[in-house]
Amino acid sequence: MRFSIIQRILGQLLISFSLTLLPPIGVSLWYQDDDFIIFITVFLMIFIIGVLCWFPARQAKQELLLHDGFIITAGFWILLSLLSALPFLFSPHLDMAQSVFEAVSGFTTTGATVISGLDELPKSILYYRQQLQWFGGLGIIIFVIAVLPILGIGGMQLYRAETPGPMHDDKLTPRLRYTAEYLLYVYVSLTAACALAYRWAGMNWFDAVCHSFSTLSTGGFSTHDASLAYFDSPVIEIIAMVFMVLGSLNFALHFMAWTQWNMRRYWDDIQSKIFLLIVLFLTTICFVVLMLKGVYTDFWTALRYSSFQLISMISTTGFLTADFSQWPSILPILILSSGFIGGCVGSTAGGFRVIRLILLYKQAMRGVMRLIHPHAFLVIKIGHRRVSDDIVQAVGEFSVLYMASYLFLSLLFMATDVDMITAFSAVAACFNMVGPGLGEVAVTYGSISDIGLIILSFAMLLGRLEIYTLLVLLTPAFWRK
Repeated sequence: MRFSIIQRILGQLLISFSLTLLPPIGVSLWYQDDDFIIFITVFLMIFIIGVLCWFPARQAKQELLLHDGFIITAGFWILLSLLSALPFLFSPHLDMAQSVFEAVSGFTTTGATVISGLDELPKSILYYRQQLQWFGGLGIIIFVIAVLPILGIGGMQLYRAETPGPMHDDKLTPRLRYTAEYLLYVYVSLTAACALAYRWAGMNWFDAVCHSFSTLSTGGFSTHDASLAYFDSPVIEIIAMVFMVLGSLNFALHFMAWTQWNMRRYWDDIQSKIFLLIVLFLTTICFVVLMLKGVYTDFWTALRYSSFQLISMISTTGFLTADFSQWPSILPILILSSGFIGGCVGSTAGGFRVIRLILLYKQAMRGVMRLIHPHAFLVIKIGHRRVSDDIVQAVGEFSVLYMASYLFLSLLFMATDVDMITAFSAVAACFNMVGPGLGEVAVTYGSISDIGLIILSFAMLLGRLEIYTLLVLLTPAFWRK
C-alpha cells in the first residue's frame, strides 16, 4: 500500500467535492434564507482539509494498487459522510448521530430521514439533501473513475473496488476515462429529461429539479413531508415510475440502446427482462390483493397505488404516495422485501441485484441437473455468454455474507430496545438502500436512538459499498505486507 498516493488522491477528491457546496450557496442567496453562511463555512472547511491532505503528498506519483483502491473508496465515503453532515448539524439543529445518518442516507441513496417538517426547511438545505443523492447515485462513482486517469493514475483498481456487481470488469470502451464520460452523459441527460417532465406535469422548477435528482439516483428524498403524495398527481407519479425504472436499469445498456437507436436491447438483455417481469408480477399481486380486500374499489385507483409503491420500493427509491405499512395481508412484507431484489447491476439502485438472483437460480438448476445426469458437463450462461465458475462461486460467497450481515445487524439493532418489526425492517430498508420501513420507521427515523442511527448508518455504507469494500478493511490480512 502506498499511503502517500492515497493521501494525495483523497485530498484532491475532497478539494473537488468542496466545489459541490457552491450550488447550495447560490440557492440560499437566491431564496434569501440566510443559510449561505453555513455552506460557505462548510465549503472552506472541506477545501482546507483537502489541501492539508493533498499538499504534503502532492509529489507522490506511484501506481495505484488494488489495496489502495479499497482504502480510497471506503475512506472517501466515510470522510464525506462525516463532513457533509455539517450543514445538517448547523441548520436543522440535528445532533451529530442524526446529522451523519442524514448525510449517509443521502450519499448512499437510501432516502431514510430523521427530519420532519421538510416544508418549513430553508430551500438551500432541501436542495442540498437532493444534491447529495444525485452525487451518491452514479455521480460519485463516475467522478472517481473519470478523474483518476486524468491525474495520470490507473483507475481500473478503483473501478473494480467501487462498481457493483459480479461482472464489473466490463467496460464500454478500452479507455476507462471514456467509459466514465459516456455514463455521466447518460446520467445527466436522464436527469435533465426527468426535471423537464416534472416541470411539464405541474411542479415548480425547484421541486422539479430536486425530485429529478432523487428519482434518477433512486434515492427518494423529497422536499415535502408527504413525499410525492404532496402533489396528488397521477401524471407526476407515472413520470416518477418511468424514471425510477430507468434508474434501476444498467446505464451501460442505456448508452448502447441510445447510440444504436435500438430499443430492443432492453428486452434482449436478460437482466433487464427479468427485472421488468418481476415488477409486473409483484405489481399484479399487490393490485389483486388490494382489490380483493376492498382497500380500493376502483380499478385505476388500485392500479395507481399498487404499481407506484411497488416500483418505488423494488427500485430502492422510497417515494411514497400511500402508507403501505397499513395495507392488509402480506402486502407490507411483500413490498418491503422487494427491496431485497433491487435493480440491475450498473444501475443506481441498491439491493441484492437481479443478476445475482439469476446466477443463483441457474446454479440451483445446474445442481438439480447434476443429480439427474451425474456425468454431464453443465455450464451456466447469461444470454450467450458463459459465466465462469469463479464468478458463480463469488456470487454464492456474497450471498452468504449478505444474509449473515443482514441478520447480524438486525439483531444488533434490536438490542437498542426497538421491537422486532422495526429492527428487521429498518435494517432491511437501510441495508438495501430503500428508505421507509415498517413500525417506528414507516415515515421517519426520528425516534431512533443515536446508537441505533450509528448502526443503521453503518448498514447503509455496507450495502452501498457491496459489503466487501468496507469489510475487507476490517480484515487483519488486508493490512499485512
